[in-house]
This record gives sequence, structure tokens and C-alpha cells, in this order.
Amino acid sequence: MPVPIPRQRAIPAAESGQAHALPAPVPTSADVGADHRPTEQTGGTGLSLLVIEDDPAGSLSVPALLDSAGKPIRIRTARNLTEAERLLTDDVHCILLDLALTGAGAPGTGTSEADEDELAMLKHVLRLAPRHAVLALTANGDAERGAEAVRVGAQDYLFRDELDERLLSRAIRYAVERKRADAAQRQLTESRLRAQENARLERGLLPTPLLDGSPLRFAARYRPGRSRALLGGDFYDTVRTPDGSVHVMIGDVCGHGPDEAALGVELRIAWRTLTFAGLCGDELLSTLQKVLEHERADDEIFATLCTVDIAPDGRRAGLCLAGHPSPLIARDGRLAELLPYENSGPALGLLPNARWPRRQVELGGRWSLMLYTDGLIEGRIGQGKERLGQEGMVEMVRRKIAAGLRGDELLEAAVNEVRDLNGGDLTDDVAVLLLDRDR
Repeated sequence: MPVPIPRQRAIPAAESGQAHALPAPVPTSADVGADHRPTEQTGGTGLSLLVIEDDPAGSLSVPALLDSAGKPIRIRTARNLTEAERLLTDDVHCILLDLALTGAGAPGTGTSEADEDELAMLKHVLRLAPRHAVLALTANGDAERGAEAVRVGAQDYLFRDELDERLLSRAIRYAVERKRADAAQRQLTESRLRAQENARLERGLLPTPLLDGSPLRFAARYRPGRSRALLGGDFYDTVRTPDGSVHVMIGDVCGHGPDEAALGVELRIAWRTLTFAGLCGDELLSTLQKVLEHERADDEIFATLCTVDIAPDGRRAGLCLAGHPSPLIARDGRLAELLPYENSGPALGLLPNARWPRRQVELGGRWSLMLYTDGLIEGRIGQGKERLGQEGMVEMVRRKIAAGLRGDELLEAAVNEVRDLNGGDLTDDVAVLLLDRDR
């Protein structure tokens, strides 16, 4: 059976017959088999209404309509869903569906289905046009069916015998705006759910120190530079191996995006695995560099790293620096100072055959060891270009220790002061951790 030619008409003449019909809109590329998506703006061309009704008697009369700006609302008419699908172009903003429409001509919707579910046609239209506003047209007084149509997904319903210009114009505008509001709310909800999911994922990727059986106390602070993120390109970890040694690491992948954060997690996990496998010093860092070279998205990406392995007695440590700032140590009865940083190696990923010498360091009996990334020392001081630097950080930590701050309180106060000196949030990731031995 041949498909009827769709009818497309401009606004009909007024009932008096004196008004002139507007010319039909010029077809666009969207009118021929294009992806049917509603436009986001209605300025310039006004609203457009697609009426889906099969009324051989012609009793359904859609009056001439104006939108809120006084522009004519363009009207197209389809006699079945096959025609409706062809006319549902990207410049249609609202659909007026006659619920009395039969199922004939609707792809995948037969008469038997319509008999079993009197809203089957509406459901098909909602599937066909999920982003369009839909008005349901029902018999006069059939409020129950209209309310059911709204529950199924229509924005509103109208009685067939009560159509007039004022009511229908207002209903169209309301339906379009409600659809937009619903879509905006759905996008907001989806965005919040994604943010919550990302937060759970990032929180799960943050390290859990493995120090069972060690007398050392651990504290850490982490602030990613990315807005609303929990994880940045900085990374750290600390573990105790079966021989009683405590290994601690902190690093920084260049850049601040999610790719850098992911690479930092990979390097941290690789470091923990290699440490438990018995590697340390140059052998461990050489292997980490291979991991970095295979996992990085760009050959210019590199990572700085600082590793410290503390002997079981807690009095000695081995230090390796790969382009990373040297840790700060505060020994009992002595001012806080930086550990030696001479003969350190380059950042991972810069030189293919680099070496990272391991330096032996005497820690003493009671001490606090602070490892940090450069985000802690590169914040500005006041309005000028001067930065805090390592010397400024050492002086700041000395003041905090003299004031009696230790552990978590010391780190929190240090990070907050760096932020205050910068005049606001730091743009770089900040990771700082502290190991204390008090006996």
C-alpha cells in the first residue's frame, strides 16, 4: 500500500476566513532523512508544532497560534506515525498527538497492540522523539486518560473540544519549557552521579599505608590542583616489608589532568609491587622508568620521584632522588633541615640510560621526616613573583615545630599557610607526608 504524501501546512486562516495563510517554511537538509533533534533555541524562527492526527471528518481544527514574542507558531500535520517521522525535523519544538489515532501506519505498532494498550501510540511517539515536548489530545472530559498520558511521559494534556488559540499557545510554550527544564534537571542529576562515581573511584585509588608492626607514625595531606578533583598527578605511598624496613615514596607526574593522575596511580602501584619484590634504589627506579615509558601518552611526559628506605632499627635510611626536591628532617634537639641532595639523578623519562645513586643517611633516635611535592614550595608570596621555595618552607616548618605542632596538625598548618601566602588555592597539585619516630 502506497504511503500517503505528508501534509505540511502553514498556520490556517482564521475562522472568519479573512486572515491569510503564511507560506510554508523552506525545507532544510534536516527535512530529508536527517537525525531528528530539537533545536535548543527558538529565536529567529519562532516555535514549530507537529500535529499527529487522523481526522477524515475534519472536525479537529487547530487555530492560528502566536508564541510569547508574537511570532506565528508554524504547524505541520501528519496522519500517521510514518508521516510524523518524516516531518519530525530539527526545527520542530512540540508535538500534539491525538490519542484517538489508530495504530495503522506506525512501524512496529499494530492494531492489536493499540487495543491492548490505549496509550501505545503515545509511547511510540515518546520513543521516536525523546527530546521533544509532547502534548496529548484526548476526548472532552477524559481527564483520567490525559493524566495517564502525562504519567507515561507527555508534558501536558488537552481536551479535544476545548482547543482555542489562547489555551493551545500557552500549553505549547509550557510544554516546551517544561521539557527543557526536565532535560536540564536530568543532565544535572547525571552530572552529579558521574561526579560521585568519579569521587568514589578517585578515593579508592588513593593509597592506604601498610605499616602494620612499625613504630613509625604516618600522616599525609593531598590537594589536587584540578578543580573538584580528588586525585592529581602527585602520588605517594609507604609500606613495611617483611624484614621490618619501611619504604616511603613521593612523586609528581608533569601536568595536572586525568591522564597524569592515572599515570601517577600506575607508577605508585608499580612502586609498591617492586618494593615488595625486594627492589630498591637504582634497580627500582630503572624499572619504574620503563613502566613510565610504556604507559605515558607522550614522549615528553616525565615524573620526579623521591624514595626513602628506612632500616628496621629506624636509625638509618637510603635516599634516592630522581629530579625531586630533597626531604626535610627534624631531629630531636636540632633545627629542621633538608637532607643532602647532591649526586641525585634526573627525573624519570628524561634520559634512557640514567642512573640514580642511593645515598646513606643517618637519621638518629627521634626524628620527623617530611616528603613533599613542588606544589608546596612553588606557591607565590603575596602579589609579586617571588615564590616560597625550599628555604622559605624550611623556615615555615621550623616555626610550626617551635610552636609545638606535630603530625597531622603540622601538615595541616603548613599546607594552609602556603595557601594563604599564595593568596588563594594553589594551581599545582600538593602532596606532603610525614613519618615520625619518637623512641
